[in-house]
Amino acid sequence: MTKSDVIQFFDRLAPSWDETTIRDDGIISTILDNAGVRPGVDVLDVATGTGVLIPDYLNREVRSVTAVDISPEMIRIAQEKFRLYEQVRVICSDIEEFDEQDRYDAIVCYNAFPHFHDPEKLIRHLSGLLKEDGILTVAHGMSRSAIDHHHSGTASMVSHGLMHEDDLAELFSRFLTVNCVISDDHMYQVCGKRQTF
Repeated sequence: MTKSDVIQFFDRLAPSWDETTIRDDGIISTILDNAGVRPGVDVLDVATGTGVLIPDYLNREVRSVTAVDISPEMIRIAQEKFRLYEQVRVICSDIEEFDEQDRYDAIVCYNAFPHFHDPEKLIRHLSGLLKEDGILTVAHGMSRSAIDHHHSGTASMVSHGLMHEDDLAELFSRFLTVNCVISDDHMYQVCGKRQTF
């Protein structure tokens, strides 16, 4: 799996992404609660796609959303959808190379983690983009087994199996204080907080 493979795959899917996205509002609400998404925070949305979670962030009255994706077609659609929102920036970039002066209260990687080749590199990098007491979350709106089944088809060329939640929590613990681990029949989430001791 190369990054160019991922770009091409998601560029092809972009035009129908919004119509085929399955979401459960209750699960998303739980994920965002655990992720610390609340009024006045700055959010980094990792692998935003067409910005499927941006309305949820806005409904929670966040101060800003920085939405990043490596797929130009996904970003083109997201930019069109949210062009009138001053508090939303939509950027086409490789998140592993993305590093501005800004730091974030909440970093959310939703329904995207298996598409990253080097999980440790990603978690290390994202941890460094958090403000003190900021929260990084990796989450999926379905179970780990359902995600693996979902990716066993055409997406198998651009994804890895979803890491066991205990292994991901151990990886988080190298950089953050783990404060949430959920893996059940409905969702998957690991969160970690950046704290200075």
